[in-house]
Amino acid sequence: MSAPLDKLLRDARIDLVLSRIEKDPSVIDDVIKYIDSEIRSIRFNSILVLGEIGEKSASAFSKIVECLEDDDWSICREAVRSLGKMGNLAEKGTIKLSKMIGNEEDSIRKEIAITLGKIGIAGDEVLAALKTSLKDNNEDIRVEAAKALGNIGPSAHTIIPDLMLSLKDKSWPVRTASAQAVSKIGEGTKKAIPTLIKALNDKDWRVRYRVVNTLAKMGREAVPSLLKTLKDKNPITRKEAIEALGEMQISDPIIIDDLSKLLGDNIEFVRGKAANALLSIGKEAIPALIKAYETANNEVKILIISAIGGIGRDAKEAILFIIKTQSHSNKLVRVEASRTLGNIGVDSIDAVVGLQHALNDPKNIVRRESAISLGKIGSNASTAISALINSLNDKNPDVRWRASEALGLIGVNSEDVLSGLNNLIHDKCDYVCESATNALDSLIEE
Repeated sequence: MSAPLDKLLRDARIDLVLSRIEKDPSVIDDVIKYIDSEIRSIRFNSILVLGEIGEKSASAFSKIVECLEDDDWSICREAVRSLGKMGNLAEKGTIKLSKMIGNEEDSIRKEIAITLGKIGIAGDEVLAALKTSLKDNNEDIRVEAAKALGNIGPSAHTIIPDLMLSLKDKSWPVRTASAQAVSKIGEGTKKAIPTLIKALNDKDWRVRYRVVNTLAKMGREAVPSLLKTLKDKNPITRKEAIEALGEMQISDPIIIDDLSKLLGDNIEFVRGKAANALLSIGKEAIPALIKAYETANNEVKILIISAIGGIGRDAKEAILFIIKTQSHSNKLVRVEASRTLGNIGVDSIDAVVGLQHALNDPKNIVRRESAISLGKIGSNASTAISALINSLNDKNPDVRWRASEALGLIGVNSEDVLSGLNNLIHDKCDYVCESATNALDSLIEE
């Protein structure tokens, strides 16, 4: 003989009650009746069961809402939880729940925030309640309020300024939840763009970081506003707008042109971000980078060459241009040119020839970087072996070190190569000796 329903509820045999409902849905009505029981455990577990069956408990909605005013705080809290499991059916309860956000019991306020997020309706009362919860003294409640706003999504865009403030919360979990909420809300609606753009000049880097990330994910919809922001008087705002455009990696001529203009910005970190953004866009930005080089000062020329190098093999169309920059009067420009040829010229004879000539540069640092780049190119740089063998006798130990290393990486174990490396085994600089030994070992093994 099966146990009476009230006994199962009193004993918290939720699994058995749910099993009984599954077999006979009419049991739901009996459970609803027990909400009025004088026995606390029966009332509590009746509400719990009705929450577990979700939308099937539609007929219990009004009863559960009544329980929100119960004198027993645990009954009240369970009623809040159950409403959160009822889906769209609970929409009518959001106003009542929102008004309870000032409840003195922490666990009730926490469950209200969670439930409002589950219901997902961005009514004025709901947003006002969650805005209040973002400032709650209890950390857990602030976290759940932020999560709830994220769950509500784009329709909660008016609350973004409040979430921005929460990005500065002393609690890491609150900041994390707020950051995620900003992204969830902002990514799904154009209406969030003005607020996000305004926040680009926030003094807190955490706010700016999240805004940039969100705008970048919004893609083309955010581009017009970001392009306008590139002209902002605040350099931090310009920098963050550049970063967002760079993360989008959209090869649009207008974007590329506007970013290339900022290579001449009077603020160093803005120029650096512009170069990085063009690098992120890739080979489509190369013509603009080359054009900007013509009127740039030496510092910016180095940024431009470095950006082209960062594009990698896709920048092979710029090889001849980079070779020309190897004749620049500034040694640091020539250094960057040699580094870049090592990154973009892996399959280029022209790059190898350019680097080979640079092994005779009057500056040690240029010769060293040229040797390093030839090593990066590897076996395709075999035509530079004679020049590298000559560099084994360079007066500068760093050049000898990198030349021996490059010969090992190129991998040609000719008699001249082995002889030249053997002569370095007893070099006065230990690291040169070690490099020559390592190169010999790798060549002999082959």
